[in-house]
Amino acid sequence: MREPLKALIAQMRWSGMERVLDEELDLAERQGTPVPEVLFRLLRAEEAARREKSLAYRLAQAHLPWPWTLQSFPFARQPSVNKAQVLTLAGLDFLRRGENLLLIGPPGTGKSGIAIGLLREACLNGYRARFYNAQALLDELYASLADRSTIGLLNQLCRLPLIVIDELGYLNLKPEQVNAFFRLMDQRYSLRLSTIVTTNVDLPDWYELFQKKPLVDALLDRLQHRCTLLRLSGASLRSEPDGSQATQTTAPTAASTRATSRRKTSPDDSA
Repeated sequence: MREPLKALIAQMRWSGMERVLDEELDLAERQGTPVPEVLFRLLRAEEAARREKSLAYRLAQAHLPWPWTLQSFPFARQPSVNKAQVLTLAGLDFLRRGENLLLIGPPGTGKSGIAIGLLREACLNGYRARFYNAQALLDELYASLADRSTIGLLNQLCRLPLIVIDELGYLNLKPEQVNAFFRLMDQRYSLRLSTIVTTNVDLPDWYELFQKKPLVDALLDRLQHRCTLLRLSGASLRSEPDGSQATQTTAPTAASTRATSRRKTSPDDSA
């Protein structure tokens, strides 16, 4: 009976159950384990495997450029960052409430590290999310105008509970890019979807960046309405105090973090 059972499980692609089947059946034969308990163990193994696969998929789709975590962030070297506040943000209440996060500061002060760490926490806790370099996102929005796929792209971006827009700085923007970016932020605001923006441009200087005062007024009004603002300052974290280059601790793999992913649940746990 064992071989037909293996074949059926393989046919159903229940890889988690398949991986532990022999072990669980051997144990059951030795200990006389009741059938319901054996079935429960097999189903639990399958559920864990699917959760691990889903996490790996979310992390891959997030397009994280660096394997950074909040645990590896050098809080001791960045006194302008309130560690307790960042760890509170890692609880993801801002995401559940559809609030934004704006990180402003000079290059190298840790804006991207915090944003990536929070995005990773979102993925670990069942949310779909995506990291974008600001210029790459604006270029993608501009390219979508040529083949009239802008609506589809905006809809795709507005299916993500969280996106990070990194390095919104002094960019060479076309009017069409500015308009498309405003449409994106307006739609996400209307849907109460969270956006994390990192920038080295202070808010009054956004008028120079986007060149359209009425649009910037409307953009800042939406971005700041439900928003946490973190201002970072100080020397660049890219160099160690002795002048050598700093290194960043790498993040655990999806497999090693599956236990972490169980600590919270989310309404959006699908891949």
